[in-house]
Formats: sequence, structure tokens, C-alpha cells
Amino acid sequence: MEMALNKTQNTKRIFLITAIIAVVFALLSFGSYGFADNGKEVASIKNMNTAVIEGSENVPHVSVSSFFSNIWKNTGIYKMIHKETAEELAQNAAEEIVLESAKTENPFENISVPGWQKLVMLAIGFIIVYLGAAKGFEPLLLIPIGFGTILVNIPGAGMGNAPDGMLHIIYSAGVANEFFPMLIFMGIGAMTDFGPLIANPKMALLGGAAQLGVFATLFGVALMNLIPGIDCTMLQACAIAIIGGADGPTSIYVSGKLAPEMMAVIAVAAYSYMALVPMIQPPIMKLLTTKKERLIRMKQLRDVSRAERILFPMLLLVVTILFLPPAAPLIGMLAFGNFIKEIGCVERLSKTVQNEMMNIVSILLSLGVGSQMTPEKIMNPNSFAIIVLGLFAFAIATAGGVLMAKFMNLFLKEKINPLIGSAGVSAVPMAARVSNKVGQEYDPMNFLLMHAMGPNVSGVIGTAIAAGVFIATYAK
Repeated sequence: MEMALNKTQNTKRIFLITAIIAVVFALLSFGSYGFADNGKEVASIKNMNTAVIEGSENVPHVSVSSFFSNIWKNTGIYKMIHKETAEELAQNAAEEIVLESAKTENPFENISVPGWQKLVMLAIGFIIVYLGAAKGFEPLLLIPIGFGTILVNIPGAGMGNAPDGMLHIIYSAGVANEFFPMLIFMGIGAMTDFGPLIANPKMALLGGAAQLGVFATLFGVALMNLIPGIDCTMLQACAIAIIGGADGPTSIYVSGKLAPEMMAVIAVAAYSYMALVPMIQPPIMKLLTTKKERLIRMKQLRDVSRAERILFPMLLLVVTILFLPPAAPLIGMLAFGNFIKEIGCVERLSKTVQNEMMNIVSILLSLGVGSQMTPEKIMNPNSFAIIVLGLFAFAIATAGGVLMAKFMNLFLKEKINPLIGSAGVSAVPMAARVSNKVGQEYDPMNFLLMHAMGPNVSGVIGTAIAAGVFIATYAK
């Protein structure tokens, strides 16, 4: 009891001393004149409305009305209603190329972006997310591309602003150069089974025929130049043509070498068409084949030995080194990824490349591509021409593979199902899955997937070779 009483008394003493100290400081504050030793006015209870706190001299005074006015002007509604000026666009653009528009000949020079265009791009972003999430059209690509499109077009958010915007950093760090495309090719190599191509080498002809879309697009660009407002050089035509291979990383790589000013829209078009393979290819495949041809069943492929699988990427790399060094960066990363998969003694590396690295790089690359879906880059004549030409190239590539299969059947005893010819584009393994799906619509027991993987992986190699040819011919 006595200890509890002493504890209570000590508590009272501490409280009393604290109260006395607070009262003393309050009296000193009331009695001060509000000036420090250096003569500057300091804040106190007496002058709290007039004193200026050191370091805040340049902070503007904000009234209640100006506060609400500023809030309103920074809402998305206000920014969508009011048109951005060219100066504001240069400040808010996601790339330095727009910042230099007043100094150089730039396709976005003196452009102004009405708010409704931002709204249109936001709607496109949500549609892309919907196609990926609800319709299942390559969600691994479309969902991050869609979110990148939405985030970069939010008025006032600044996620695409140079130099500190998150999406701008992603784009500059890996999309605007060859870093992410090289890593993607490494991952593709580690995930690719070249067995179907090794077992049936003539499938390489289908992958080669699909490159018809790449080279036919060069003539399409020449025709497009006849349209007023569209003017593409040969270097830009080469970069646009690679879209026909349905290979996003290769398109980014080639445009970075030959036409960096068009990289944004080329990347968007290439990845969009890759993701929309299940929508674009089936009508072309059905148009060019008969029901009898779609019902063709192909014999099971032979087993490929481990030695063949290990030697293939090394042989591919050696041939590239000897005959087409400009394609070596792409082919080299593809061969490296495939070699560590097949050799078996570095399984940890192979799994890392196939899973963690590939997933991370795919997310970043897709967000970076989506960040380029801005009105000033998409909603102009040159961009529309690229999108149209890209679709044309992709359609020709699909048709080229199918028609080559039909042509080969004229000379083969064991017929090829022409549906697998469409897999000659390098969208791995999407195009092969589409060939299998269309075939099973007519014969549920007809399994074409492994047969389609032959032209599919040869299409990857073919597009990389086409890229190497363009770079060897025109790159400085």
C-alpha cells in the first residue's frame, strides 16, 4: 500500500513540474516581440498571421478560391475538355524526340492534342485489357500493353513524362534500345523445341515462304507514298516491313537500327498483331484452303536425338556468323537460350531464363510498348499508314505460308495440311496453336500442333535473317 502511495505522489510531482515548465514557456512567448537575434520576425502566438517562416518566402499565398480553381484545373475532366498546347505537349510527352520538335523535323512538330483524343486512347487501352482478360487473346501481352496505354494517357498523371516518369524510364531503359529484345530472344530460345523442325526439315520452306509478307510490304510502302501526307524512306519501309513477321522483338530491333523515329508505332503495331493472331489468321486460312485440305492428317514425327538437339543451335550460330553477322545478335541470343535448355547441365539457368527473367522482361517490354500509345504518335497519317501496312504484311505472310504448303503438296506423296503453313510467321507458339485449333474445328482428332511448330520456329529464324539482310544493306 505504501509503495502504491509513493508511486502516485511521484506521478503528481512529475505532472506539476511539466505544467510549470509549459506555463513559463507560454509566458515567454506572449511577452516576446516576435523577432530573433538577427532581427528577422519569427512566428509566435502574437504574430502567427504575419510572420514568415524561413525557407517559405517564395511559397505563393493560396486563397480558398484559387485552391479550388487549381484543384479543378488539375482534374482529368478539365484536361480532357481543354486542348493542350504544343508547349504543354512537349513538356508532358514521353520521349525526348517530342521535346526537340521545335528544333528538328519531327512528325509531331507543332501538334496539339485535344482532350477527346486522350479519351479515345484511354478507351482503346480499356478495350485492349478487355480483349486480353475477358476474351483470352494473349493476356500475357495484351493486359500489360493495355494498362501501359491507360496509364500513359491519364491527363496530369505524368507516368510517361521525360525524364522521371516510370513508363518513360522503362521505355528508355530497354525498349528504345536492343536490351529487352535480346533478352526476349534468349527466353524464346530457352522455351523453344526445335525438334519438329529437325525431324521434318522441309518445314523450313513454310517459314521462309511466310517472309513473303516482309518483302511484299516494301512495295506497299512505295504505293503508300503516293497518298498525300504520307512520306516514308527506304529505311522506314524496311522497319515497317518486319511487322509482317509478327515478331515484336525483331521489329523493335530493326526500327532501332534503321528508323528510331518510328519505333513507337512499329512496336505497338507488331505486338498488337502478335496478340491478335487468333482473330486475324483463321479467316485467311479458311479462305485459301478447301475442307478436304483442312482434313489432311499428318504422320507422327520421328524422335529427335539429344545430340541433334544440342548441335542444332550451335550449327545455326556458326552459319549466321559465316554468312550474315548482322543477324548474329538475334540468332545468337536464340541459340544461347536453346543451348542451355538442351545441354542439361545448367538447368537452373535454363529455368530462370524461361520463367523469372522471361516473365519480368515481358511485363516491362509490354508496359513500355503500351506507353507509346499516345495520341500524337498514333493519331496521325504516318502512323495509320504503318498500322495498315503492318496488317497487310501480316496477312501476306500468313497467305504465303499456306500457299507454299499447297504448292509443296503438288510434289509430295505424304501431303502437308496447308493450315500449318500459317504458322510460318514467328509468333511462337501462338500461330502454331491457331493452326491446331482451326484444324480441330473440322476434325477434333487431328492434332497439328507439333507439326505446326516446325514452320513456327523456322519463322522466328527467317524473320531474324530478314532483319539481318535489311541491316546489312542499309545500316550505317
